[in-house]
Amino acid sequence: MPSGPDRVAVTFGMTPDEEGWPPIGSETLWAQPLGEGRYRLDTVPFFVPDLAVGDVVTAAPDDDGRLWAQRRESTGGHGTIRVIPLLDGSLLGSTQALVSALSQSLVDLGPGVRWESAGPAYSLVALDLTPDLDATELARVRNWLEAGQADGAWEYEESCVTPAWLAL
Repeated sequence: MPSGPDRVAVTFGMTPDEEGWPPIGSETLWAQPLGEGRYRLDTVPFFVPDLAVGDVVTAAPDDDGRLWAQRRESTGGHGTIRVIPLLDGSLLGSTQALVSALSQSLVDLGPGVRWESAGPAYSLVALDLTPDLDATELARVRNWLEAGQADGAWEYEESCVTPAWLAL
């Protein structure tokens, strides 16, 4: 997504766990300035936990002018699900194959499901579940995710889910 006067980069610092996850020390996301040090995220986070599109965060610049996130101020109603294709699964760890499977399934999953790929650097796709998905559509997404996981094609992680998702 291009930068410009209506978008800025906000960086989130992270500490990898004992297993090395996430594999990076920080992630930078595009956001819309709202004033008074507040920013609304408009890209799907690949690695930052418990964060989704539409969330409002506070951030402050460092000495070099880079904006660093401080805290989440409010949620935007979106959900974030991470999907990782398994090396020994039918997708052979290919992010492109996962994106192809998503593209073929979008008609069934509905227009409220968007995604961003972290490939080729990382075999990972982050799903954005928009707030307008109803319970039936959310169940369809969950069933699709669970079917692919049961088949050994991928693993998925509920990074930031809504009460509607949890109610399924």
